[in-house]
Amino acid sequence: MKIFFRRIHLYLSLAAGLVIFTCCLTGAILVFEKDIQMALNKNRYYVAPVEQPLSLEQLTTNVNQNFPESKISSLKLYADKTRSTEVSVSMKGEAKGDPRQNVTVFMNPYTGEVLDVYSYRETFFYQVFALHRWLLGSSDGVGKYIVGIATLIFLFILITGIILWWPKTQKILVQRLKIKSNAGWKRFNHDLHIVLGFYSAIILFILAFTGLAWSFEWFNKGIYQVTNSPLQPPAPPKSVYDKDAKTVSLDKALAAAKTVYPQAVSYNISLPKDSTGAVVVSSVSNNAIHESASDAVYVDQYNATILGKLSYNERSLGSRVRSTFKPVHTGSIWGTPSKIIAFVVCVFGCSFPVTGTIMWLNRIKKKRKRTVLANNEVDYSL
Repeated sequence: MKIFFRRIHLYLSLAAGLVIFTCCLTGAILVFEKDIQMALNKNRYYVAPVEQPLSLEQLTTNVNQNFPESKISSLKLYADKTRSTEVSVSMKGEAKGDPRQNVTVFMNPYTGEVLDVYSYRETFFYQVFALHRWLLGSSDGVGKYIVGIATLIFLFILITGIILWWPKTQKILVQRLKIKSNAGWKRFNHDLHIVLGFYSAIILFILAFTGLAWSFEWFNKGIYQVTNSPLQPPAPPKSVYDKDAKTVSLDKALAAAKTVYPQAVSYNISLPKDSTGAVVVSSVSNNAIHESASDAVYVDQYNATILGKLSYNERSLGSRVRSTFKPVHTGSIWGTPSKIIAFVVCVFGCSFPVTGTIMWLNRIKKKRKRTVLANNEVDYSL
């Protein structure tokens, strides 16, 4: 039976090995993307705090003055007084006919100074991200499905790998739990593949499994079907439209939302898209189980009354399960410790196609040598 699983393991690995190597390598780079960005661009993310920050109206006015044809979609504020304010803006392209591009304007909340205009699509990390998700193709192109299929194959590779690893005796178990470094290169390469594969298989399986959510729509729908949850979230409440009324300031809308959730790590204020839309204030509490566990408050854009709220615990089970996929997949679910684990496991994942290919080539070479020796044998029995 193990011969069957060995062949399955080999053929699937040869078919998807290059894509698996690429996804693991880019995944390892992306684990600490945010940490690297914040370490290398401190002037963008951090400011010297003073007593009183400017109002949100003053900040948005500064953005509109600096970028006259821009359209603000949201603002993100942090409880940490040393953090800058992030304003998501849609800007018109420089050339005539260019589509609008989404950028983030980092501002000093105390002076209104524009610290940086950041376009993720123009960064090195976006290229790594595009390679990781779509093999540098488009978000709806063939590369997305190649990655998805390779990820599915990877799950079967991991399962068959565990089956092949499973020892028959306790003595073999001890051998397969540690790397023997003094037994020659071939044995060392073999142990790297077998031992590191065992220690990282479960984490790699989780990372690959959660990654399917970005490749296949049927997988996302399956999450809601398994949890018996509605696919669509509840419709947000509407503002009471009055053509003669003026919209309230974002400061009043935020103040209203803070009466519901006064303590939070950050507040993200999404502006209404039309005359009946609500101002949506999403917050991540200090004791949130992960960074995607946000609570939402809907505020009337004309009178700042609370139209409704949707806490993380009030979401459907399917929505809560789906929200964990990103922090789990990126390794940020438990902060730095889980990021380190994800990084190390991804590095191990890069090595398996390499060490596995070397094992396969060594096996082929060994079989050829045996065939040559068998063909060269002379019968002296006569």
